[in-house]
Amino acid sequence: MNSTDLIIIGAGPGGYRAAEYAAKQGLKVTIFEDAEVGGTCLNVGCIPTKTYVHAASFAEARERMAQVVPQLRSGVEQILSHPNITLVREKATIIDSQTVQPRSSLLPPVSSKNIIIATGSETKWLPIKGADTDPRVVDSTGLLRLDTLPKRLSIIGAGVIGMEFASVFHRFGAEVTVIEYLKECLPALDSDIAKRLRKYLEKQGITFKMKTAVDDVADIDADVILMATGRKPRTEGLNLESLGVTLAPNGAIPVDDHFQIISHPSSDLAPRTSDLTSHLYAIGDCNGRQMLAHAAEMQGVHVVNQILGRQDGIRFDIMPAAIFTTPEAACVGPTEDQLKAQGIPYECRKAFWRANGKALTMGEPEGMLKLFVSPPSEKDTLSSEGSGEALILGCHAYGAHAADIVQEVSVLMCRHTTLEQLRDMIHIHPTFGEILLSV
Repeated sequence: MNSTDLIIIGAGPGGYRAAEYAAKQGLKVTIFEDAEVGGTCLNVGCIPTKTYVHAASFAEARERMAQVVPQLRSGVEQILSHPNITLVREKATIIDSQTVQPRSSLLPPVSSKNIIIATGSETKWLPIKGADTDPRVVDSTGLLRLDTLPKRLSIIGAGVIGMEFASVFHRFGAEVTVIEYLKECLPALDSDIAKRLRKYLEKQGITFKMKTAVDDVADIDADVILMATGRKPRTEGLNLESLGVTLAPNGAIPVDDHFQIISHPSSDLAPRTSDLTSHLYAIGDCNGRQMLAHAAEMQGVHVVNQILGRQDGIRFDIMPAAIFTTPEAACVGPTEDQLKAQGIPYECRKAFWRANGKALTMGEPEGMLKLFVSPPSEKDTLSSEGSGEALILGCHAYGAHAADIVQEVSVLMCRHTTLEQLRDMIHIHPTFGEILLSV
């Protein structure tokens, strides 16, 4: 049996980032991956779809994807060539709390005091009649593999995946229809922002059928049907049940706030860690908490810090996210509906792209930002600058470079910035960032 300081199962964003960070801290790492390194994000997710977003045509998108993905994958392989990292191109099964066995070879088991599971996620297929037999039905991976642009594309689901592909394929010239069971698209986005973005895309020619259920794909008149109904954690074959771990109803591996795996023994349904899971961690999509590549990366860094006994200031309660439609959308913090439901006092400040000089010079006047702040009358217990100031609670926006603006707000929130302090910060003119000064 071989031994190492840290075992990681999965070489996606969470896994390879954790391996890189741990190796630089002097830990010996063994990382298992049976597919291409880089995970879903690099190979069939974030990166390929963004090459489509920024391409002028379907043909150009496919050409750029064929160049960009291997280049970035080579970069990840270079990271994993660090002398402290051993890459094992195998699936892995957990034998016990400190031992992992390669599944499909005669390689010996590997032991370590700490194990990180970073196995990511896979397409969540709805049990719709004909979805598993109709050749027109594909998931996002299948759509990216198409050789020709479909004339008519129907998309089941108006979440992030569905909306990004709807925007891209419409721009390429396809006739796009989006079918969604809920009353509005992009449920993680503020409903006002989501509605405005959808209405704009409708004006551009995309058809939306909201509050509509699909019972049989045979009823859909399209050349290609994209199943964009979300993703589910990938946990098959890990053997977690032998350690007393019961998966969550959505299939996620249950973890505590430090991403240590918790078990649900049959005699005690209260979540807790046990001797069998005290050195087991799950990061990224497989724990179902924040299914974002950048969340997985930072969770991996945090777990390595926990293993090393180090403190960090990573704020997992402040998690920015973006949707790369045209125009793009982004958010950080709660929506207005969530603030109301939680009874949190707030004020909403709005700003519009049509009043921004950079937006107009670029021909990008479509966009709106909502900044939520605590009322000035509320004492700001988090800011060191005193009470009575308007603390930034969140930001939701759509428009050109919305992700960049929301990223700035995310940084400000991590430092407990107030609206008054933001207004004292000089922004370059002309830039989209000036939109924040007009709220």
